[in-house]
Amino acid sequence: MSRAIRIEPSILSADFVNMESELQRIATADAVHVDVMDNHFVPNLTFGPQMVKRVQAVSPVPLDVHLMITDADRWAPGYAELGAFSVTFHAEAATDPLALAAALRERGSRAGIALKPGTPADEVIAHLDAYDQVLVMTVEPGFGGQGFMDDMLDKIAVVRAAIDAAGTDTWLQVDGGISTSTIARAYAAGADTFVAGSSVYGADDPVAAIASLRDAAHA
Repeated sequence: MSRAIRIEPSILSADFVNMESELQRIATADAVHVDVMDNHFVPNLTFGPQMVKRVQAVSPVPLDVHLMITDADRWAPGYAELGAFSVTFHAEAATDPLALAAALRERGSRAGIALKPGTPADEVIAHLDAYDQVLVMTVEPGFGGQGFMDDMLDKIAVVRAAIDAAGTDTWLQVDGGISTSTIARAYAAGADTFVAGSSVYGADDPVAAIASLRDAAHA
């Protein structure tokens, strides 16, 4: 396989008190995954636009903002206006995903759509040209450190087959339980963009951890 391998450490596993230095520790990553949670869509609370704006100002790599919030139609465009490279909203939280994706692109961000483990991919793969990224959650969203759900591999494969058939340049991202022991299975199923939290920030050397993930994807 010759697909790209993109590694995006999640700052959900970083030290929030020392965020600027934590971002510098992952300068070899392809992007930083920024989890925005509102304690409504998921049972956890992280931060909002002000924090994302500051992360944007000091990050050495692009921001991939993952919105785990209700009323995505209202709030997601504002994150694109902050300059985020990519903004991903949940299919379950948007009333008009196609219009929202278009609004994100109009504001200069890549448009991503995320699927919880229990959400089928049918509606998303029917409109792949509308999305720059599809995120298949490989854990239930809300908390880091969960185990990879192998039963999501079939969904990843379905989305990959649809992307290849459509001929779109849509990235296929997975988030949840990604480590050197799971990334190869996700890559083999079709993913090309990998969110890794504790496996990077829990390591003594995040740069080495990022390199190990890249290598392990081909294993």
